Amino acid sequence: MKQNTLKTFKFFINEGKKHKLLLTIMIISLVFATVSSMAWYVVGRNFFAALSSGESKDIIVNSLTKTLLTIMVVELMEWIGWRGFQQAVLHFEAKCMSNINNQCFDYLQQHSYRFFTNNFVGSLVKKVTRFVRAFEQITDRLFWDMSTLALKVIIVSAVLFYLNPILGMIIVIWTIVFLTVNYKLAVYKLKFDIPKSEQDSVVTARLADTITNNTNVKLFANLGYESAKYRKETASWYEKTVKAWKVNHYIEAGQALLMIVLEFAVTYTSIILWKKDILVLADFFLIQTYMLELFRQIWGFGRNVRQIYEALADSEEMIVILDEEHEVKDAPGAKNLKISSGKVEFEKVSFSYNKAKEESVIKNLSFSVKSGEKVALIGPSGGGKSTLTKLILRLFDIKKGRILIDGQDISNVTQDSLRKQIALVPQDPILFHRSLIENIRYGNQSATNEEIMAASKMAHCHEFIKKLPHGYYTFVGERGIKLSGGQRQRVAIARAILSQAKILILDEATSSLDSESEKLIQDALKNLIKNKTTFIIAHRLSTIMNVDRIFVLENGHIIEEGTHADLVSKESGLYKKLWNLQVGGYLEDEKKEDAQVDI
Repeated sequence: MKQNTLKTFKFFINEGKKHKLLLTIMIISLVFATVSSMAWYVVGRNFFAALSSGESKDIIVNSLTKTLLTIMVVELMEWIGWRGFQQAVLHFEAKCMSNINNQCFDYLQQHSYRFFTNNFVGSLVKKVTRFVRAFEQITDRLFWDMSTLALKVIIVSAVLFYLNPILGMIIVIWTIVFLTVNYKLAVYKLKFDIPKSEQDSVVTARLADTITNNTNVKLFANLGYESAKYRKETASWYEKTVKAWKVNHYIEAGQALLMIVLEFAVTYTSIILWKKDILVLADFFLIQTYMLELFRQIWGFGRNVRQIYEALADSEEMIVILDEEHEVKDAPGAKNLKISSGKVEFEKVSFSYNKAKEESVIKNLSFSVKSGEKVALIGPSGGGKSTLTKLILRLFDIKKGRILIDGQDISNVTQDSLRKQIALVPQDPILFHRSLIENIRYGNQSATNEEIMAASKMAHCHEFIKKLPHGYYTFVGERGIKLSGGQRQRVAIARAILSQAKILILDEATSSLDSESEKLIQDALKNLIKNKTTFIIAHRLSTIMNVDRIFVLENGHIIEEGTHADLVSKESGLYKKLWNLQVGGYLEDEKKEDAQVDI
């Protein structure tokens, strides 16, 4: 935690340095306002000194009037100082928080595919939110409270030293002891705050997970199970929160006791000094008001330190993410990918999801796909089909070998330029909770409405879109939940058509469609894949009979390769077995049914 605390402070300080003018105005205004507020008590002392002077009332009234005018001037100076500080800190915090939010967004989005599969969405969102809010909390506590406290302790100590060195020494020694003890206790409390913060993330993550999967909770009638799990997590949160709050209660109780001791020591010493004619009656007003102001400021010290450390604890998880190196990064001096034809080559590629283990999902794989060639990837689950397409998109870095597109190693080009040249239509497309026109335009942000409509017609989603209440401006719900699976898939195909990418990856692109829609989409895909290098992941072999080549993958190897006619003729081949299971068995059943009818 100590190391991450320093990293958090460094991150926040570096952000604050970007706004030096606002920071300077804040500091000057704060000092001006604080000094003015403490000067009021000195002027107030003169007010009471005049009242107790024993002079004639006319003289006293004249003196009080002058003192009152001085008080008004001092209060006006304080008002100007606080207003200047407030305006400066308002803009300073808002600018910094906005920038921190943007930095978190950019850095988080650049994390790898693996990172997002290993983290809950709700938990990540909360970590970013708490990190941004932590800056606000820490800045508020440091400027509004801690800096003000430091200035006021200095002023009180200086004034009481001026009145009598003994009073000044009492205040200085007590303040040092009080602040040191409170700081140590605040740090001690941190070990209770961190588990509370971590458990808060766990509760949020489970809540987000069950809300996202609410349909499954209902379909499998598992509300009782999920409720029990959630209650277990909230019970753990309760225990850790109560522990943290109890420690805070005990600290405040000890803090109050120390204040009672100081008040007695200072007041008793003042009485002795008054007895010896070292202090006058008006000095008691100054001492007591300074004591009350000091108590008011110092009372919040322990709480402010604890709140700063709580904010640091809340920042812990996000600063770890910001400090975590991106798994997939652009190489130094990476250039944009330039595609002329779309040739794809794998040269002795090996890849493992678990870097610590030697076992590879893709093993020493080599092949070449010519420009405009249509290649189907089939095989049993876990054979490496989806992994292969993820490697082409560089969602992971390979362990050995090279992947080339038009002779360019994809590890040496920028990720953005690579992925702009590849269009993916996944088996289960996920859409933004935005309008349909925005979702389709995501494939090409510069596309016109006419181009979007043309792509939609090719993908056969224009038919259902125009029937919606708001047409292309209809919002689709989170992850596209308001649309059917087939509708989402057609929107994804329209997006791919619009992208005009040179390389296409179709991952069961027609699997969610009914027979009529599938025929229409297949026609649209025929036009889409013309002159484009295309990888098709398919489980239904009837959909890939006309591709140029079929790769049969098993255990990370291509064990068979050829056209449908070539592979179906191999009696002992895996493709032949799969074909018989999917098509041959179905035809045999049809023959048996026909025979029974003839009888």
